[in-house]
Amino acid sequence: MTQILFFLLGMAVVMVIIAGAGIFWAIKSGQFDDMEGPAQRILMDDDDPMIPRYTDSQRKK
Repeated sequence: MTQILFFLLGMAVVMVIIAGAGIFWAIKSGQFDDMEGPAQRILMDDDDPMIPRYTDSQRKK
């Protein structure tokens, strides 16, 4: 009974170390530098030809 408990605790410690190493690697490599850029880039679609532009409306007058 105690052998399985020690085995499971050891495996839990190993998994925590692996998860911690993954998080520190992601932070160090810059994965969390720009959290809002990609979300705002979706909303700012400047290359859509159907969007009326200020210069287009000025030419039609």
